[in-house]
This record gives sequence, C-alpha cells and structure tokens, in this order.
Amino acid sequence: MVNTIDMQGLRHLNLFRKITNIQTRYCFLYNEILMFCVPRADIPQALGKNGENLRKMSDILRRRVRIISIPKGIENSKQFIQSVIAPVTFKEIEITPTEIIVNAGSENKAALLGRNKRRINEMKVIVKDFFKLDYKII
Repeated sequence: MVNTIDMQGLRHLNLFRKITNIQTRYCFLYNEILMFCVPRADIPQALGKNGENLRKMSDILRRRVRIISIPKGIENSKQFIQSVIAPVTFKEIEITPTEIIVNAGSENKAALLGRNKRRINEMKVIVKDFFKLDYKII
C-alpha cells in the first residue's frame, strides 16, 4: 500500500509518472479503484486537459483511476476520507487520539463496510498508513 510498495504498485507509479510528469509515492487500491495521491496544486496537471491523462491511464490499466490530494495532517483527514469513499457519504467524523470514528448512518453503513467487511479492512490499512490511527464505523 503506502508504506511498502510492491512490484505492481511500482509499475502503477511509473506509469503515472510517465503520463502525468508528476512524481508521487502514494498509490493504493480501494473498492477496485486505483487511487493516486498528489499535492493539491498538482491535481490539474495530473488530470490533464479535459481529463485526458486520467482516461489514458484508465484505458491502459483497464480499471477505474482516481486522483486525490495528499492530506497534510490529521486536520485534513475528513476531506481525505470523503474523497476516498466518494460517492458514499457519512454524517460526521470524530477524531480521538487513538482512532478515527465515522458515523455513517444506517443507509450508508453497509456501503462503507462492504461484502465480508472488505471495504472497511481496506480503509483501515489506508488510515493506518496515512494517519497512524485506527478506523471504526458506527
């Protein structure tokens, strides 16, 4: 994921750099969508004119690709989590010293959990890598 890069992740990062001319080391998979994190100022360059770079990468990799901004710290965690789980929304987020608790509400909780808790496990790894905190849905 983020802290350790496997061979497939390295290939994805190299393709991203060749297409967008932006160097990043943040690439992860959530809900079968490949996500790249770049600084907020570089997002327009990463997307390309009319989303051309995004479409090109999606065609080459044959999977959905999303580009989001790198969180600057725990204060950006709400925006970061929202951009990862979009289009699913949550009611509120509570940050404690040891964990991030997302109040999803009854209708979106199932979408955040996923079948066999797959999405929540993916998100736990992502939150642990970026913020060094646990992730919980209520």
